[in-house]
Amino acid sequence: MGENGSEQRPGRNARHRGRQRAIVAFALIGPLVAAGALHLAGDHVTAAVGALVLTLVVVGAAASGLRTAGVLAAVSASAWFDFFLTEPRWSFTVFDRDEVEIAVLLLVVGLVVTEVALWGRRQQDRASRRAGYLDGVLSTADLVALPDTSPDVLVARVAERITDLLGVDDCRFEGADRRARSTTLMHRDGAVTQRGNRVDVDRHGLPTDDLIVLPVEHAGTGQGRFVLTSSTQHVRPTTEQRRIAVTLADQVGARLALGVPASRQVRVPGR
Repeated sequence: MGENGSEQRPGRNARHRGRQRAIVAFALIGPLVAAGALHLAGDHVTAAVGALVLTLVVVGAAASGLRTAGVLAAVSASAWFDFFLTEPRWSFTVFDRDEVEIAVLLLVVGLVVTEVALWGRRQQDRASRRAGYLDGVLSTADLVALPDTSPDVLVARVAERITDLLGVDDCRFEGADRRARSTTLMHRDGAVTQRGNRVDVDRHGLPTDDLIVLPVEHAGTGQGRFVLTSSTQHVRPTTEQRRIAVTLADQVGARLALGVPASRQVRVPGR
């Protein structure tokens, strides 16, 4: 994946930046073009009709979910509405109270639609992440169910998933006969404590100055532990993500409880 991945990711990033620039350009120029075309139509187009057409342009830009585009489109539409479609024409001055209200409404509509679109994108992203979490748990369960899956393969796969899930630098498994030198523990409810004190992960992130131990248990009996390292950056996995990591560890514990131990130490390097 090395070279191909490194080539594909910059390519995707470049396309994403190009798409954003195109949306921003549309947000700036679209209202100008629409208002200019409506102006050329003369008295056949009322200010109210012009406002509706410009609203469609604003909604189109705001629906992209790019806050900058929504705000720019709203400001641009309001400005060009004043310039082309209100008296006096060819001026940003507006005297009619109704037309002032229309211009303000154009701005408000753009801002509101932008925020609604962003909220929808966040909900969609959250749903996609949850689906990904579920797929990870189910695929791990499938590995546990396969009798020919070696414990080392299972442990390595789960360590990789936990690394991706929590965004940590490194994850390794240690057998029950080893004891990690750590004062930081991830509990079954997803809570994290350091030296007995609860860590506010949502605010401060996972500790970067200590290893983080995630116990691997089954029916209350310890089968080992995953040892997490998050030293190069502050990551803030949600409670849901942390509880899923605990669930993945439990699946490993259920397999190891069958009596076939994993190697003393299995390590998945951070990527």
